Amino acid sequence: MALDSLFDLSGKVALVTGSTKGIGKSAAEEMARAGARVVVSSRKGDACEAVRREFEAQGWPVIARPCNISRKEDLQSLVELTLETWGRIDVVVANAAANPYYGPLQALPDETFDKVMLNNVKSTLWLANLTLPGMAARGGGSFIVVASIAGMLANTVIGIYGISKAADLQLVRNLAAEWGPKNVRVNAIAPGLIKTDFARALWEDEKRRTEREALTPMRRLGEAREIGGVAAFLASDAASFITGQTIVVDGGVTIV
Repeated sequence: MALDSLFDLSGKVALVTGSTKGIGKSAAEEMARAGARVVVSSRKGDACEAVRREFEAQGWPVIARPCNISRKEDLQSLVELTLETWGRIDVVVANAAANPYYGPLQALPDETFDKVMLNNVKSTLWLANLTLPGMAARGGGSFIVVASIAGMLANTVIGIYGISKAADLQLVRNLAAEWGPKNVRVNAIAPGLIKTDFARALWEDEKRRTEREALTPMRRLGEAREIGGVAAFLASDAASFITGQTIVVDGGVTIV
């Protein structure tokens, strides 16, 4: 196999949640650039339409549909639209997530706990159960969860988010074990602090950002495209023997 073909996604269909900005949009962009047909989604219809037009202007095959991942019926509709349009789903990136609470776990409201676990864990399992059987029937596929190093390290500010992401890492391992015999790979990406709207409350705080940069071996924050590239890699044949793993992309934060 020629080296360049290892990263070619031509003929593949990639569904990416939370893909109208930030990491999700970057993942969709990089997969489209590699030849995939992409499905763009987020809660807001106007944002989906804007990205659809942007991708079409690049000549990339794309469909877009609003989807609230906390509603199982929305995820089902998104999957059904994809199958009706293109007849297959080869790659899924479960990127959409919620992080509505900053503070100690002692003050965490019950309803916030439930919301975070629903959006960040249960919805991922729903999406897996809606797409992995089809991948298996077609001979294989790649399911990618965007997690966080918050799921690997203690944190006194975003503890519940970290707990949900730790659960995602275990979900990835379990799904990889269950679906590996069907040639379906399941992996996670654990970004560090990335300059996205989702993490704006962290990196716009100059004191906190400066402290994080000083503790990062690469002395900077990450960019969304640096996660999108890893997602495209995990979707490709270059990663065909990688499953159940968490790829940490944090500039070295977790090694020191």
